[in-house]
Amino acid sequence: MVRWDMDYVIGLALRIGVIVSIALVLIGVALLIIEGKGLGYSDYSIMSIRSRVNTTVIPPIMALRGLSQADGLSFIILGLMVLIATPVLRVALGIASFAMERDWLYVVITIVVFINLMLAIFVIPALLHL
Repeated sequence: MVRWDMDYVIGLALRIGVIVSIALVLIGVALLIIEGKGLGYSDYSIMSIRSRVNTTVIPPIMALRGLSQADGLSFIILGLMVLIATPVLRVALGIASFAMERDWLYVVITIVVFINLMLAIFVIPALLHL
């Protein structure tokens, strides 16, 4: 019975994460089209096929600050952050699920996967920008 409950929670978390992400990106696109700019960049410079506007020039904290001003690009970046965080949450819930089942081998394997994800998301990008 525990397995079904945790599977339901994991599935629900994945669905909610994707839906929230889609909603944030759509709101951001609408605001970007209405305003014609985002975080100081023109809509053309953002939407151009050769755009240099990406997360290396816009740190996440700057994007989060733009939410209070209803900045479209900030909403898009937040939507992408939620989309990236959704499978990470799934792995974290997987650790809890395997621990509840007392399946220690899979707990260890899933913790290794989680550590690899954290390294890939936070540590490696910081090392590449030295």
